[in-house]
Amino acid sequence: MAIILPFKALRPQAQFAKQVASRPYDVLNTLEAKAEAQGNPFSFLHITKPEIDLADGIHLYDDAVYQKAKENLQAFIQRDVLFMESKACYYIYRLIMNGHSQTGLVCTSSVKDYENDVIKKHEFTRPEKENDRIQHMKVCGAQTGNVFIAYRDVDELNKLINKWQTEKSPIYDFTTEDNVQHAIWIINDDAAVTQISNLFKEQVPCTYIADGHHRAASAAKVKAALGKEAPLSAGSFLTTLFPASQLRIMDYNRVIKDLNGLTTETFLQKLSADFHIKEEDKTPVKPEGLHQFGMYIDGKWYRLTANEDNIDKNHPIESLDVSILSRLVLEKHLGIMDQRTDHRIDFVGGIRGLGELQKRVDSGEMKLAFSLYPVTMEQLFAVADSGEVMPPKSTWFEPKLRDGLLTHMLS
Repeated sequence: MAIILPFKALRPQAQFAKQVASRPYDVLNTLEAKAEAQGNPFSFLHITKPEIDLADGIHLYDDAVYQKAKENLQAFIQRDVLFMESKACYYIYRLIMNGHSQTGLVCTSSVKDYENDVIKKHEFTRPEKENDRIQHMKVCGAQTGNVFIAYRDVDELNKLINKWQTEKSPIYDFTTEDNVQHAIWIINDDAAVTQISNLFKEQVPCTYIADGHHRAASAAKVKAALGKEAPLSAGSFLTTLFPASQLRIMDYNRVIKDLNGLTTETFLQKLSADFHIKEEDKTPVKPEGLHQFGMYIDGKWYRLTANEDNIDKNHPIESLDVSILSRLVLEKHLGIMDQRTDHRIDFVGGIRGLGELQKRVDSGEMKLAFSLYPVTMEQLFAVADSGEVMPPKSTWFEPKLRDGLLTHMLS
């Protein structure tokens, strides 16, 4: 069963919360982070993307980057922008985007649960990205990135959290420049904290990482690396847990640099063996259901529908659209065998819109693009339950949690 714990959050003074709150470090490149933090000395990007405060061109994994993160974090604390909670608490985090509301519980989750697969995964991780977060945590002494976790709904938990929101006032409530409303409530009543802990221990057999596999893996490795010297707080890591019924997964699309030596005409002929292909007008093709794809090449959009005899609907991995695309297109015709390491492929989250796919192809940067139908929550659960992993970049969750509002200190 799932073990969760309250924690003493390092968090901003209320008057600074909106300025501190920043988008997750891994959805911005350095130039985007620098532009977003410009003119805002309180942006948490100074801690999660500290290269923005160093000389242009510095390597992202240079030791100076991690030292700058530590220096900036300490400065935020010394200037009283951030302060430490006086007691261990749970927190409620509600996000509202385009009329869609979802509410999660911010807590720490057990590293042992991660290691024993009580916290289930559906993605492989990249060693260089793990090492980056490991160094960031070890040098800063803090987990600054939240792990986004889902669980199957428990009515009693939903009622308790809804009741708390209704009866209490939030400690933060603001709307960011992307029109997402962020509100956080603190649960500091001992009886309520105990009740929530017990409900997870008794009624939640497992949880599922939705977003943040690298952050979770890095937290486990930091604890292992510290060994007997690890502080008690290193036995758990920062998570926000959402009931599955409230979550939505967006499409996660692909752009490809070349046709692996094929002409467009030959490529289309080869695809026709496994897909029904229909040329559309110039409007971007958004798939209308599972096993349907949009493809943009040479200024034209096509709608591709996979032949039914190519789909193993009983297999949790092979039935995924990302797997169908990988097997019947990327591997079979384009020679892209490992999407984690092949530099001919890139990934575009659905939040950027299908126009971004067309833009990158029309610019000449990429040769073709594929739009996909989103993975469902039940598909994600089925894959994780089977012990399998999805192809890289299969799921994109929105809205995103903001960094800096609640940080887990390791000392």
